[in-house]
Amino acid sequence: MIVLASQSASRRAMLGAAGIHFEALPAYIDERALELQLGDASPAIVALTLAEAKAQAISPEAPGRLVLGSDSLVVVEGRRFDKPQSRDEAAEHLRFFSGRQMELHSAAALVRDSELVWRHADMAGLQVRALSDGFIEHYLSCEWPTVSGCVGVFRIEAMGVQLFEQITGDQFTVLGMPLLPLLGALRDAGELMS
Repeated sequence: MIVLASQSASRRAMLGAAGIHFEALPAYIDERALELQLGDASPAIVALTLAEAKAQAISPEAPGRLVLGSDSLVVVEGRRFDKPQSRDEAAEHLRFFSGRQMELHSAAALVRDSELVWRHADMAGLQVRALSDGFIEHYLSCEWPTVSGCVGVFRIEAMGVQLFEQITGDQFTVLGMPLLPLLGALRDAGELMS
C-alpha cells in the first residue's frame, strides 16, 4: 500500500477509482517559500519540485513504503497563480482568467526511504470563456469555500467545468495528477499487477 502525501479529495478519488490501495498522510510544507527559492524555474520544474518535497516530507513516517507527492499549478499569460487566500482574491483570479488561455501543470513524484524513485509532469490547456461579474459572483456563491483549496479556483468535476470553452490534454492532468504515467510507475515498482 502506498502513501499519498496529500489531502486532495480529487487525488484520493482518482487513486481509489483506479483500485490503488493507499493511506493519506497530508504533507505540510511551505510551498510559497519553496517557489520563491526556485525563482524563474519553469512551471513544470516548480510542480515537480513541490510534488517531490511533499513526498520527501512524509517519507520518514513511512519507512520502506512508496510515498506519492503531487502538485498542480496554473499559469495564465506567464503569471503563476496559487490557491486563492480569500473569496475576494478568488474573484480577482477569475476576472484575470476571463477570456484567456490557462496552462495547468500537474506533477507527481514517488519517493521511498527519502530516495526519489520516479517523477513526471504534464500540462493541459484550458481556454477560459469570457466571464461576467454576475457569473463570477454566482459561481463563487455556489462553489466557495470548496474551491479555496483549488489552484485555478475550479473543480472540473463540478461547476468549474462552466468556466471553460475548450480543454486540451489529459483529463487526469486537469483533475490534478498525471495518473496514467503514475500507474505505469507503480507497475514498474511492483505495486500493481502487470
